[in-house]
Amino acid sequence: MRQKMVIQNRYDVITRINEHYSRMSKGQKAISAFIYDHYDQAVFMTAAKLGETVGVSESTVVRYAMFIGYNGYPEFQRDLEDWVQNKINSVQKIGAKYGKSTQSEILTSVLEADMEKLQDTIHNLDPVAFETAVDIILEAKNIYIMGVRSCEPLADFLHFYLNMVRGNVVLLKTTSMSETFEQMLRIDEQDAMIGISFPRYSMRTLKAMEFANDRNAKVITITDSVHSPMNLYSSCNLLARSDMVSIVDSLVAPLSVINALVVAICLKRPEEVKKSLKDLEEAWNNYQVYLNDEINFIDEEPMLNYPLRKKEE
Repeated sequence: MRQKMVIQNRYDVITRINEHYSRMSKGQKAISAFIYDHYDQAVFMTAAKLGETVGVSESTVVRYAMFIGYNGYPEFQRDLEDWVQNKINSVQKIGAKYGKSTQSEILTSVLEADMEKLQDTIHNLDPVAFETAVDIILEAKNIYIMGVRSCEPLADFLHFYLNMVRGNVVLLKTTSMSETFEQMLRIDEQDAMIGISFPRYSMRTLKAMEFANDRNAKVITITDSVHSPMNLYSSCNLLARSDMVSIVDSLVAPLSVINALVVAICLKRPEEVKKSLKDLEEAWNNYQVYLNDEINFIDEEPMLNYPLRKKEE
């Protein structure tokens, strides 16, 4: 019976949660959040213990399992156990694959795997969604960007370059959900948010995207799959393949997508970008921003030898 149920639905437990998330009650969303972030603990919990941990009743947990398509909590827990075991097996397979390799073989193998992810992203990323994302970023009054854990460097990178070429870009950096909402308090239909998240998906990022969507802001997500929960509140989905290599998330493809976004924005508004970069360069030179930590060789002479830039006559 259980095997028949799996074949009929063809979805693992996380995919089911993702598909039903937008229709969940507050208590059900709290259960989902705990499972996303602590599935390794949830798999061993009874319905009563899970409810106590999350702050809901045991009956709410049982109804939650039935809401996402199971006959009851035991069937839900077995499916969660299978999903966790598959993740563990994947890590073990990676260990077996690289365990006896030389250092140079590991280097070649990892680089080839990254190249494969880039090729996969090229073939599967929707060009219409990409064009839409560029237009949204250019037209928005303010841009809010969020990425946590391993995605934080991606958010930092995107914020750095968008802030150089268009301004009014807010990087949401906090460990508190309430502080995130405080930073987004004035987001509205004239603004846009970019949420970046890959497995394990961030509930903080998802909540921020939900808040932006509720305020009628345009929402863009950079994530890995059509089954990602990040797609629930976004109007524009940029999919970039990302797999785990040992304990390291491969973020080469997402970074390339972000590079492409920045380049496309520059090409669509070249005069504005040139002006922004010229103003920024003058500020750097006039205030000697880089004198203490960088030396720029121009005409074979260090920048240190150059006087402050004079106003053009």
